[in-house]
Amino acid sequence: MTGRNVHLWLPGWLQHELQRSRRHAGVRHLYFCLADHYEPYWGGVGKETARTIVRDWASRYPEIAAGHCDSEGSAPQHTYFYPEEEYDPRVLDLLGDLSRRGFGDVEVHLHHDNDTAAALTEKLTSFTEVLHRQHGLLRRDPRTGQLRYAFIHGNWALDNSHPEGRWCGVDNELQVLLDTGCRVDMTMPSAPHGTQTRTVNSIYFARGQNGVSKGHDTGRRAKVGEWRRADELLMIQGPLTLDWGRRKAGVLPRIENGELSADNPPRAPRARLWADCGISVEGAEEHVFVKVHTHGAQPRAMQTLLDGGLQVLWGALEREFRDNDDWQLHYVTAWQMYETVRELALGQKPAEVAA
Repeated sequence: MTGRNVHLWLPGWLQHELQRSRRHAGVRHLYFCLADHYEPYWGGVGKETARTIVRDWASRYPEIAAGHCDSEGSAPQHTYFYPEEEYDPRVLDLLGDLSRRGFGDVEVHLHHDNDTAAALTEKLTSFTEVLHRQHGLLRRDPRTGQLRYAFIHGNWALDNSHPEGRWCGVDNELQVLLDTGCRVDMTMPSAPHGTQTRTVNSIYFARGQNGVSKGHDTGRRAKVGEWRRADELLMIQGPLTLDWGRRKAGVLPRIENGELSADNPPRAPRARLWADCGISVEGAEEHVFVKVHTHGAQPRAMQTLLDGGLQVLWGALEREFRDNDDWQLHYVTAWQMYETVRELALGQKPAEVAA
């Protein structure tokens, strides 16, 4: 795995593997979130092409999802992290309709470079207001009225973490996110990219620092009985592990990073690998969180997902974690995953606790 930046994350992975508990009494719960870096204008396509991509997706997805459900009878959920710089009202109306019909939700995605904290604040504030006022998306804090959202950073460079200083520019971006209403980031993992954090397979709280990048490299693990402090942002990571069932040159294991793509399509064995990462809140390890990611509006990925990939994915999850007396499967959006983590950490229902 030379050149795969394993030095960034392999020590953390080994430590996680040694420390995580493998013994659980009673029924376990798996919460599954598909976080889509949804970029219909990817590759510089024109407006009509982008809108056709989304219309095709919006037409086919509900038909495919209709044949699947979790342990509670809920349909698979798809969270569209939509990029601010690709705003198109017709596209957002289509995605908003899918959300209102119970097939997912829309959150915030952003690609930027050489930015400033002030300009970033304006981008995020304006975009979240448009999503809410024009399309009925996101949610307001019942006490303060501020919009709340989940976030994924474009090009993985959260908190100015790119090794070459590209694709962000804002040290202490974590604080800007908090100030504009972000409550959870789902960017990681990014391996084998150089933006990958030392912390892996974790749900934790990260704190930014003025003039310092990559504040999410480490943090305070989420645990039962403790919630976030005022200057902390919750990080929910997806799975990162080694797949010994797929070996390079028949020898070295391949990296499993939870990406669904044409080159790494859904396969049944991957579902168990994701669960085995044991991503959880400390003290509630019977609740396992699996967040995988895709770029579903890119043509090859879209074809892979709609022409059988989603069926394979959901079928594997349902066989392993729904049709199994030891597990219950829960399809959740990104925000529902955030609220479940909050509920576990505080021991209260999300509606009873202020953000």
